[in-house]
Amino acid sequence: MNVTIKDVARAAKVSVATVSRALNGHSNVVEEVRARVQAVADELRYMPHAAARSLSSRRTNTVGVVLPDLHGEFFSELIRGIDQVARERGQYLLVSSYHGNLQEQGAALRAMRGRVDGLLVMSPYLNATGFLADSLPQSLPVVLMNTHLPSSELVSLRIDNYTGAMQMMRHLIECGHRNIAFIAGPEDNFDARERLRGYRDALSAYAPYLAEWILPGNFGEDSGHEAGGQIAAMAKRPDAVFAANDMMALGCLYAFDQHGIQVPEQIALVGFDDIPMARYVHPPLTTMRVDIAELGGKAMRVLLDADAKAASDYVSFVPKLIIRASSAAKIPRRQRSDSS
Repeated sequence: MNVTIKDVARAAKVSVATVSRALNGHSNVVEEVRARVQAVADELRYMPHAAARSLSSRRTNTVGVVLPDLHGEFFSELIRGIDQVARERGQYLLVSSYHGNLQEQGAALRAMRGRVDGLLVMSPYLNATGFLADSLPQSLPVVLMNTHLPSSELVSLRIDNYTGAMQMMRHLIECGHRNIAFIAGPEDNFDARERLRGYRDALSAYAPYLAEWILPGNFGEDSGHEAGGQIAAMAKRPDAVFAANDMMALGCLYAFDQHGIQVPEQIALVGFDDIPMARYVHPPLTTMRVDIAELGGKAMRVLLDADAKAASDYVSFVPKLIIRASSAAKIPRRQRSDSS
């Protein structure tokens, strides 16, 4: 006999509506009631109706994907890679985003329960690690993507952001650029912090005589555009700008164009990720290539081919330096002064 939502409501001594709100993560349920409803649902092995149709096989042929956002080329490429493998394997996707809101993230993860056979999760926010560990369903295999979750036994696929930033800085310094500004990403984002750490350590390792030059950003093109406008208004401008991702680099490039600043003749400009648009702007953008679609595809293959719950693994994607016209070499200042 199938357990219904009415059975859960009766055992938990609440209404059917309260059970629905509690299990779907609605905020208008007190935590004590939510915990009681969840405990009863676990004890009765209640499964939402969407999954009850596959009780005979206990499989839904569906994989849940929980991402911080769906906007932008990075996430479209990531989903493209996941979806390509899903179609090859006869799987469907149930996709949700939470825009950095921890409560929405928890609700999305709880909503996946009983509807999917496994989860792909990206949660790059540093303040979310404890909450994420408590919210992940214990009954499902999970593969993490670009998620910093200390002491986790889950499979984790990550971009080596630190090494990538070090490589980019070395390239700019070898090109002769000396005053290098960095447009940072969100402070609570693990990827952004690793790229900033790479920028700083590269200055110490390759050019300790150079000073840091950091402008705030949020990974969106609007913040890159704002930083570009600030640079354009400066009396002393940098030789080069390293944006922590391509979207900010493109926003900065647009601001430079609006202010008549030529790239790379006056200021070199580079990014990170190698989104498809990076090669089609003028000038084409030097960047660190992350095979974003392959990151998603690899995560999907690992989830489908292995018991991700029982495995303990760490897969690192090392970005590749892609040199294009936006970072042309220049004569270092000290060489110009020596020759004059």
